[in-house]
Amino acid sequence: MRNVAVEEKQQIPLLTPYKLGDFQLSHRIVLAPLTRQRSYDYIPQPHAVLYYSQRATKGGLLLTEGTGVSDTAQGFLHSPGIWTDEQVEAWRPIVDAVHAKGAIFFCQIAHVGRVSNTDFQPNGEAPISSTDRGLTPLILPDGAVAARFSPPRRLRTEEIPQIVNDFRLAARNAVKAGFDGVEIHGGHGFLIEQFMKDHVNDRTDEYGGSLQNRCRFALDVVEAVSNEIGAKRVGIRLSPFADYMESGDSNPEALGLYMAEALSQCGLLYCHVVEPRMKTVGEKSETQHSLVPMRNRFKGTFIVAGGYDREGGNEAVGENRADLVVYGRLFLANPDLPRRFELNAPLNKYNRETFYTSDPVVGYTDYPFLDETA
Repeated sequence: MRNVAVEEKQQIPLLTPYKLGDFQLSHRIVLAPLTRQRSYDYIPQPHAVLYYSQRATKGGLLLTEGTGVSDTAQGFLHSPGIWTDEQVEAWRPIVDAVHAKGAIFFCQIAHVGRVSNTDFQPNGEAPISSTDRGLTPLILPDGAVAARFSPPRRLRTEEIPQIVNDFRLAARNAVKAGFDGVEIHGGHGFLIEQFMKDHVNDRTDEYGGSLQNRCRFALDVVEAVSNEIGAKRVGIRLSPFADYMESGDSNPEALGLYMAEALSQCGLLYCHVVEPRMKTVGEKSETQHSLVPMRNRFKGTFIVAGGYDREGGNEAVGENRADLVVYGRLFLANPDLPRRFELNAPLNKYNRETFYTSDPVVGYTDYPFLDETA
């Protein structure tokens, strides 16, 4: 008797095996780095053991939520860090639980830069950035103010190596905590992107002006982290076409291609890029831009993110536009997403109202598995 489920699985591009450097993946579905704001006092909590292990499968790849590299890196309430020994020890049981399921686990290391305010900064100091130009408050669709940002302080040239070193030490700590590697957050209007994008970077030193100069900080971080833990354990997330946190660029195509080529020369394990259709945080929009030129220029594993469903992910892999596809909201609401995709089963609907709340369970570990809804 034919095993129809096995035959169908083999026909689904998202469920085909993939060799990610030294890591053997059993499928192409990746858990997105989802900020959950449930790491009280910047320390990962025991409830995250269940959250991440629920979404772990043998040979699956998981990315952590954005994790701060230093005490100046924070801009969101209850987001985790990895710059202290206490944080490293708190991550260990979470990593162990994911590994016990046979999954591969990368820690996304981040610095928000000017996407912060003095309340999050040591001694109430100004957030640091490539610029001293501030952000307008973040307004929700209902008119409520979601966040206010303090005017940033422009980093002096001689201070930049210290920030690069913070990323290096965070990568070292991630390996110490047991992670298989790190993903450098170079997108979403955070610090690295504040250097890369010409709508933000107004510097006149060697970190400003030309495209090469604006990308220098990002590549300094990549080099430092790669030298510390090995390039085969390092990826980066980019969003060249996006305008998150007022961080747009006049020529995103050139920026994306330059970074893809430079990262290839660095021997980076993967490049994880947000689709151009995700111009701002929220729903998809029409665009004439494509990531295919970046995909062709980058020689490592190419990962895409941005509003994908089952059909879109299968098309991206099947048409060789991507090696792996990242899922956020769908994976949050469906901890067994690879299984549901395999069976083409109905999906749980995500509850947007619980996305950035601090309850350790609600909207976090309480979404049902397929066998619980059958």
